[in-house]
Amino acid sequence: MARPRKPLLSRDRIVETAGALVDAEGLAALSTRRLAAELGVSGPSLYNHFRTKDEILDAVADAVSAKIDLSMFAPGDPRDWRTALHDWAVSYRAALADHPHIVPVLAQGPGRRPAGLKVADAVFGAMVRAGWPPAQATYIGALMRYFVTGSALGSFARGFVDDETAYDPADYPHLGQAHLLAERREKVDEGAFETGLRALLDGLGTQFAQCAQFGREGAGGPNGPTA
Repeated sequence: MARPRKPLLSRDRIVETAGALVDAEGLAALSTRRLAAELGVSGPSLYNHFRTKDEILDAVADAVSAKIDLSMFAPGDPRDWRTALHDWAVSYRAALADHPHIVPVLAQGPGRRPAGLKVADAVFGAMVRAGWPPAQATYIGALMRYFVTGSALGSFARGFVDDETAYDPADYPHLGQAHLLAERREKVDEGAFETGLRALLDGLGTQFAQCAQFGREGAGGPNGPTA
């Protein structure tokens, strides 16, 4: 029997092709008709694997989530909660930076996506094990998602043009070097992310110390409840 001219259609092949299309041209470029054409199949054949285009987008987003390193949250990992959050955030941002067009889908939350739910579960579980109250652990997970996805949605440096005549010192006396930002985009954006991440973790460290102090006092310290 002759081998098929094209590989058999599969969920993985659909997701890989859809992801490549979104990466190259953005979310607006993805349609079932366009995807079927890229795969060399008829449109209806996609529905043997996915019911809707939204399901395909969910699968593409989840494939990106699956690239995020979660090893720092494993129960036996020696990193403390602060170092773990830092290393995870760096990996999280790197995954999103490689696939910026899918970030708006990821920013909506994990929904029912397995890899996305594993990320949420790992972060929450690690924070609770570290001693954070469950409510605060939830807030931390949300906060980190806001911060990382926000940083990946756009580039501060790209918001400035590389034409020095665009920033007349008579109008913008403090933007004399702004035209240099575009060519230094990676350094500026990564520096801003790291600065914000460290400031965020410093603030969480202060809150964690306060939670620990409250726990000690609540257990019978000088300001704790009396029996």
